[in-house]
Amino acid sequence: MSPKTNVNVRFAPGPQDGSITCTKIYLVHGGRPFLSLLSRLMWAAVLALPALGVPAGVVFSSLYSFSGTNDGASPYAGLIMAGDGNLYGTTSGGGTHNLGTVFRINTDGALTTLYSFDGTHGAAPYAALVQGADSRLYGTTSAGGVSDWGTLFQITTNGTLTTLFSFTGDGYPYQGANPAVALVPASDGSFYGTAEYGGLTNASYQGEGYGTVFQFATNGTVTVPIVFGNTNGACPCGGLVLGRDGNLYGATTWGGLGMGRGFPGYGTVFKLTPDGTFTNIYLFTRLDDGGFIYARLAQGRDGFLYGTAFSGGALQYGTLFKISTNGAFVPLHTFSYFDSGSHYGGVTEGSDGNFYGTTYGAYAGFGSVFRVTPGGAFTNLVLFHGTNGSHPAGTLAQGADGNIYGTTLEGGAHGLGTVFKISVPLPPVIKPLTLTNGVVTLTWSALAGQTYQAQYSDDPTQTNWTFLTKPTVANSSVMTATDSDGITSSVHGFYRVVLE
Repeated sequence: MSPKTNVNVRFAPGPQDGSITCTKIYLVHGGRPFLSLLSRLMWAAVLALPALGVPAGVVFSSLYSFSGTNDGASPYAGLIMAGDGNLYGTTSGGGTHNLGTVFRINTDGALTTLYSFDGTHGAAPYAALVQGADSRLYGTTSAGGVSDWGTLFQITTNGTLTTLFSFTGDGYPYQGANPAVALVPASDGSFYGTAEYGGLTNASYQGEGYGTVFQFATNGTVTVPIVFGNTNGACPCGGLVLGRDGNLYGATTWGGLGMGRGFPGYGTVFKLTPDGTFTNIYLFTRLDDGGFIYARLAQGRDGFLYGTAFSGGALQYGTLFKISTNGAFVPLHTFSYFDSGSHYGGVTEGSDGNFYGTTYGAYAGFGSVFRVTPGGAFTNLVLFHGTNGSHPAGTLAQGADGNIYGTTLEGGAHGLGTVFKISVPLPPVIKPLTLTNGVVTLTWSALAGQTYQAQYSDDPTQTNWTFLTKPTVANSSVMTATDSDGITSSVHGFYRVVLE
């Protein structure tokens, strides 16, 4: 029988106290004598459960395999879930002109190609899309456009594409070339992004210049607040994230701590304030901290920036880390051969407070999907083997249904990449209980397809709890149960929901 997760809640109105996770039980006494005096409810105990290994109940589904024709091929970037409930993404190849596509896919795996790039309007999109306040999708191509150095584009959810800007190398500092990361919307309606090359030099060919941070304004102009020059970072492949403090944070793949003889260094984490002040808050050494940051950072609920290093660490397969906004570095996990190692994709914070990400498997197999807690407890959820996908390079996305969605660059039925879904059992989050005419209503969040059971007890020190409901498979994101014999004082003092 699979392990069970018990989540216990107090009987009280208003917001819950504390976080409910799958490794702790929260018990709050709300016994019969106190039901009419809710203000006297009090904590009774907090019990710790042993840490879980590989979680039972994780379900992997391959939603789609790309064929390389009209549907596209080789999705490098991850997906986003738009406001219409569909997932949107890009492929770096395939399509009508074999220059990449924009696609829509629903949670059941039905895929629609919205646009095939033709070179003139861009080519080879390597970045995820972002949805603007106007509900349109915005993205970048790493090539194509007027000078074949990439474009910024807008596309509606029905496939009407508008090229907003082509990188041409005009002006000085040069705007940049080959943008390959997702844009970041700002509060004023503009977008920020990074270009991997260009800046100090005109990017007349790929590899010239160390890259830029650019801003695309609502009037269609592009300005360059930051030009990288190697010592302050180089090749900002990690892109940007808008912090809750209003500052932009990002990572560079190279630069920072140079080692002499022209070596550019192992990458940086930087901060850019709204007034244009640039600060490197961390320089990687490729020792225990790792090096070569290709992945976008993610800010957690705790305010830390979470990220991955492609290589380095004690075993040279990369690292997981978090870093405060003032540069305090905290290692979380060192990858090994058996973890499948090496990262191009960043991590995504799930609704359970844990972080989910992928390894590329550059040196050890086909890659993986993992989960890591803010404290560094690491679990492999899925190991790819080719048939189910290979070499995931994009950041994962959690859908409104609680499932985790992602892409693989290769593998699948045609060897040209896949879209996949992972259902991970999440601890149910109990909403405030209600008491009406002697009836207690218990409501909790659920994941469709998972099995839950409500239970009660008047003595939480006992191991046997009474079943309030039979084990029930959820068919939506919310479940309820009621408890009453019609007498207010007979409602029970303790309730919990068990995830089977």
